[in-house]
Amino acid sequence: MQTLSVHSFIEDAPTSIAILDEELCFISYSKHWLKEFQISDKDITGKLYYDIFPETPLALKKALQQCLKGKTSSNEGAKFLQDDGKVQWLKWKINPWKMDDGKVGGLVIAQEDITSQKRREEIFLKAQNVAKIGGWELDLVTNDIYWTDTTKEIHEVPSNFEADLENAITFYKAGEHRDKITKLVGEALSKGTPWDTELIIITAKGRERWVHAKGETEMHNGKCVRVFGTFQDIDEQKKAKVKYQAVAERLKLATKAAQIGIWDLDLTKNMLVWDDNMYNLHGVSKKDFSASYDSWALTVHPDDLAQVEIQVDEAVKGLKDLKMEFRIIWPDGSIRYLMGMGKTIKDANGNPTKMVGANWDITELKTAQLQLLRSRESFLGAFENSTLGMAMIGIDGKWLQVNESICKSIGYERHELLKLTFQDVTHPEDLQSDLNLLKELVSGKRDSYQIEKRYFHKKGHLVYVILTVTGVREINGELSHFLSQIMDITSRIEAEKKLTQLLEVTEKQNTSLLNFAHIVSHNLRSHSSNLSMLTGFLSSEEDEDEQRNLITMLDAASESLNETVLHLNEVVQVKSGALNKLKDVNLYKTILNVEKNLSGLLQNKKTKCVVDVPKHTTIKGIPAYVDSIFLNLFTNSIKYSAPDRSLKLVIKATETDEKKVMVTFSDNGLGIDLKRHRKKLFGMYKTFHRNKDAKGIGLFITKNQIEAMNGSIAVNSTVDVGTKFTLFFDK
Repeated sequence: MQTLSVHSFIEDAPTSIAILDEELCFISYSKHWLKEFQISDKDITGKLYYDIFPETPLALKKALQQCLKGKTSSNEGAKFLQDDGKVQWLKWKINPWKMDDGKVGGLVIAQEDITSQKRREEIFLKAQNVAKIGGWELDLVTNDIYWTDTTKEIHEVPSNFEADLENAITFYKAGEHRDKITKLVGEALSKGTPWDTELIIITAKGRERWVHAKGETEMHNGKCVRVFGTFQDIDEQKKAKVKYQAVAERLKLATKAAQIGIWDLDLTKNMLVWDDNMYNLHGVSKKDFSASYDSWALTVHPDDLAQVEIQVDEAVKGLKDLKMEFRIIWPDGSIRYLMGMGKTIKDANGNPTKMVGANWDITELKTAQLQLLRSRESFLGAFENSTLGMAMIGIDGKWLQVNESICKSIGYERHELLKLTFQDVTHPEDLQSDLNLLKELVSGKRDSYQIEKRYFHKKGHLVYVILTVTGVREINGELSHFLSQIMDITSRIEAEKKLTQLLEVTEKQNTSLLNFAHIVSHNLRSHSSNLSMLTGFLSSEEDEDEQRNLITMLDAASESLNETVLHLNEVVQVKSGALNKLKDVNLYKTILNVEKNLSGLLQNKKTKCVVDVPKHTTIKGIPAYVDSIFLNLFTNSIKYSAPDRSLKLVIKATETDEKKVMVTFSDNGLGIDLKRHRKKLFGMYKTFHRNKDAKGIGLFITKNQIEAMNGSIAVNSTVDVGTKFTLFFDK
């Protein structure tokens, strides 16, 4: 490995690359490596990697150790916060190199410090969110201030100007403005308070300039380590609002339209002025276009022209500002969708003299919307067994496709229903209102509608439903068919006549469906992680016995995933009806099954599981809920395990005098600061550690499910010691 040719190749490599031996000492390295990491020692051959990089992040240390075992590691960019609060972004790719006997002799590592790049990206994105204007950053760890080029232009300083906190504040006009920014910065540094204000600065050339300044902070251990924000030059708006009203209106519209095409129509001379982007939007050159309203009207799609002229006329008369979507035809025959906004300007006598406005291309947006509609249509197939009735209906009213739920609700076989129209089974008193709304949908006045109506069951009795209808259109805008969703509310109508009670049940149903979506996402992600972990072990395992063992574990994990999918239908229930679905669930078997499902993840953490649960202990519950609860507890313990010790889980169950089963689930992980987080511990989207996989829904789902089964959950935790959950179930 350590030959002259390899050494020469590595030394002159255009990237930061190094070769380490099995003790992680440098064998060879590129010149770019020394430059990239600003290593003053020109000869680091034989020196330990950790001596050169004493603040190596834990994740990178783990990667190095794994690669010494024959694995590879690749990271396209990860953010690390050092003990002193300094932020560092690292990118690496590590491969083991092997000796003639096949043993790992060391590592080949390509590593980059991309902190500067990521910092610029972060500032740029922040500037986009605020106003796409200049950005700045103050790093309180290094006391460095960074200004974007736009910020320097606003201050009229040279591109190589280096700002610091003191001279940055002195740009603000002495007195009220400087005092205000000093106070705002002070509060930000001490309390982490953001600011949003308008102030006057004195540029380097002595000019007064109004700026819109925004600032936010980044805190670490209660201390501000970074302040960043944006500058916007608002001088022209502040000083010339009255004199240049038309220009201000034009600028405002251009900003709204993402600074795309601007136009100005002189109503008295029929003269139209376009900027360069307008010509690009219409696919024409300046020499081929006559600057008049009539010439522009010729580019509008004939089917849209009448409606466009109506809206322009209403805007000219001052009835409303111009806002419309329309199609144009390019010289090559292609069709583009545009959004237009405009405002009429009148003279002192109130007569309209001109219109100014902006246009921008929304073809991709319209295409995406149409694709989304088609996706929704395809998505219906996944709901063939949904408890809600689903149907596609033709423009002539015939049923094109129906699911089993709607057939069951109104008593027809599928082939019988497909021979009818929806008018054939609709109550006469409800038909006209349904048809009126349908006509509005066909004409484009509305995109969808929802009504309560009645169908005739095949046996003659009435079926009450809530009907939601959406129009599905082709790419050219033509109506294709209708998508209907039918909720059978007959039993509730017969039991509860009041509309308020109906809405309450509907709301509970929607809440349960949302809970279902979160459970699907969370539980299937756990199975996916376990399968991924097992396949990873299998791909790197050479021992045949261990391979057979891993294949057995994969089979079991696959069966468990299938069982979870089959049980998901049990989860889609209104919470108030959950108690009617309770069954006897063997607690011991459930816990062992979950442990088996997560075998790969547990093995990866070298987990010791102690299950002290009598084999015949049963509880009253919904099997899918009970399985989900323990799956959440196991995966939380894995995700938040302590990095410096093996994970240990202890699960115990005892029966109480109150006809309850008490279960304790303990781990020795990172723990939770209950003084800070107890009140929001079981809240939706609440996370308490910086784990990249944390979603903040696991404990919310767990509490929701336990309470749905007439149970309860409590927690006791100590930071860096572990967490203990106590659960109570009915016997």
